Amino acid sequence: MFTIYRPELVGPAVELRDQHRSFLAGQWDRTRLAAHQLTLLRRTLDYVKANSSFYRAHLAAVDPSTITALDERALAGIPFTTKDDLRAAQHGLLSRPLADAWIFYETTGTTGCSTPCPRDDIDSLANNTVLTQYYETVFRQYGNGQVIGVAGPTELHAFSDTFGDVCRNLGLAVAKMWPHSPMVGFDRALEVMRSFPVTGLFCTPGMALTLAKRAVAAGLDPHRDFRLDVLMTTGELASPSLLANLGELWGAHAYNALYASQEASVMGAAAADGLLYTAPLIAYNEVVDPRTGRWVQPDADGTRAGELVVTHLYQGAKPLVRYRTGDLVRITDPRPGQSVPAPSIAALGRVRDRLVLNEHLITGYDLEHLLLRHLRGYLDYQVAIDRVDGADRLSLTLQLPGRAGAAAVAQGAARAVEQCRDELGTELEVGTGTLGSITTTGAMVSWKAARVIDLRAGGQDAEASAAARIAAGRTR
Repeated sequence: MFTIYRPELVGPAVELRDQHRSFLAGQWDRTRLAAHQLTLLRRTLDYVKANSSFYRAHLAAVDPSTITALDERALAGIPFTTKDDLRAAQHGLLSRPLADAWIFYETTGTTGCSTPCPRDDIDSLANNTVLTQYYETVFRQYGNGQVIGVAGPTELHAFSDTFGDVCRNLGLAVAKMWPHSPMVGFDRALEVMRSFPVTGLFCTPGMALTLAKRAVAAGLDPHRDFRLDVLMTTGELASPSLLANLGELWGAHAYNALYASQEASVMGAAAADGLLYTAPLIAYNEVVDPRTGRWVQPDADGTRAGELVVTHLYQGAKPLVRYRTGDLVRITDPRPGQSVPAPSIAALGRVRDRLVLNEHLITGYDLEHLLLRHLRGYLDYQVAIDRVDGADRLSLTLQLPGRAGAAAVAQGAARAVEQCRDELGTELEVGTGTLGSITTTGAMVSWKAARVIDLRAGGQDAEASAAARIAAGRTR
C-alpha cells in the first residue's frame, strides 16, 4: 500500500510489472530486448556520471552517446568496477543521498570492510518485480492455502524484506523465523513450521540441512512430520545433487531459488521448471575470462562459462556498471519450452573457490555435484583434501540420521569413489560422522570455508578463521 502514499511510484511499478508480464508471455523478440538494454545501459551511464562521485571520476573518459551497440568492442572503453572499488569508494559510489533510500543494508564484512548497500524504491521495485513474476510460476503449482516460512541467515539481511514483499505481492502468508537468533532458536522455528503448518520455506541449503538435523534429534522425521511442498534455497552454493537430497529429506521440491548478492542484487531467479534465469530487463550481463577480462564465446550449445559481469539497467541508489562479481557462472541461451524466455544461469561459486585436484581445475559447484550425485538421506556433509605420496586425496564425511542410513548410502558411496577416480584422477574415501556448526557458515563467509578443509594449505586462511569464529558463536 506504499503507493497510496507515494503516488509518483505507481507509474514505474505498473510499467515494470507490465514489461515483465509481456516478456514472460514471449512478446519480446531479440531486437526489442537489445533496444531496451542499450537505451537503459546508456541511461545508467548518464545517471551515475551525474550523481556518483566515484563514477564521475571512474567514467570520465566515457561518452554514453557514442555507445551504439552492446558488443565487446563497444563496451571495451568502459572500465570494470571491482569489489576493491566498492570497498575503497564506500559512500562515494552511491548515486543518491542515503536519506533517499528506504532501507540500508551492507555486506557482511566477515573478511574485509563492509560496503554500503542502500535500497531506494526504484531498486526494490525493479528487483522484486522480477522475483514476483518468476516465482508466480513456481507457487501457482501448489494452489491456495500456502504459508511461506522465511528463515534468513541473520535479521540484518535483505533476505527477509525481499521475500516478505514478494510473497505479499503473490498473496502468500509469511512467517518470518530466525533460527540462529537467541530470541527464537531452532526448536521454536520447528514448532512454528509444524503447527501452522509451513508449506514453503525460503532458506539457505545449510539452514535446510540444520533444520532437518534438529528435527531428527527431536525424534521427528522431516518428511513425515512436516508439510513442506517447496524449499526455495538461496545464499549458498546449491548443486543439483544437494537439491535432490534436500528434496528427499523434506519430501518437497527443492529449488535453487535465487542467485543474488547484497551489492549486486538479483542476478538470477528460479521458475517452475527448476532452472535459474537471468533478469535481462533490469540487468545486462557479460561473461568474461577471469584472467584476461575478455568476453567468453559460446560453445556449440550456446553456453558461456566464465566470470559474470553485471550492469544495472535501473537507476536507483547504487547502480553498478560493468561490475565484476568474482563469481563463475554458466549462462545458456534461451530454449523453446522454458518457463522464462531468458538465458538460464548456473552459479558455480567464486573464482577464488576453484580447486586444483591432481592437475584438474574444478569449481565448487561441480565438485559438490560429483561427490554427492549418488548419495541421499544425509543431514550434512564436509570435504577434506590432503596430499599423500605426491597425490591429492579427498575424504567426504556425511552426517546420517542413524545407523540405518549407513547401509543406504553404501552403494552410492562406491559409485562416488569410482566417478571421482574417473573424472578427477583422485582417490575418494567416504565416511560418516558428526559435523559441527562450521558447515552453517556458507552464507556468511563462503562455501569453501564452510565445506572444505584443505590440509594442503598448511593452516587456516582468513576466511576459514572467520567461519570458525561464527561457528563458535552458534550454540543454539
